[in-house]
Amino acid sequence: MSRRDLIRMGEHELADFLDEQRTVVVATNGPDGWPHLMPLWYTVRDGELWSWTYARSQKVKNLERDDRVTLQVEDGTAYDQLRGVMVKANVRLHRDADVVTAFGLELFARYGGGGDAAPEVEQMVRAQAPKRVALQFVATEPPVTWDHRKLGGVY
Repeated sequence: MSRRDLIRMGEHELADFLDEQRTVVVATNGPDGWPHLMPLWYTVRDGELWSWTYARSQKVKNLERDDRVTLQVEDGTAYDQLRGVMVKANVRLHRDADVVTAFGLELFARYGGGGDAAPEVEQMVRAQAPKRVALQFVATEPPVTWDHRKLGGVY
């Protein structure tokens, strides 16, 4: 078995990993040809990562020109603890305020500890929704995963 095969995460391991982590780094293609990297909060819906951002952000301008992204979620500070996932995807921009509001409430439920949003959070999400877009990341190929903990300290 190759070392690559040894560190690959299985489907359930990947789902658990994404559930544990908090931030996805999103690389869009900037207007100058350089990658534009930004961290975002995310949720997983039916196996796809979703996020949101301001509709007038550089990320959205980049995505309107080129919908391809590379995503990375990673964890670990020592080599033997490194784990993560890289996903190549196309982005669907959702601009409908009801869709964006529903997603924003889902996002804040995840990052606020679960459950229904407090009235002030719901009000804030509803006020922000017209200024935001929801980002649906549709993978174009299987994810690349790694979990160096599986090597058991043998490199």
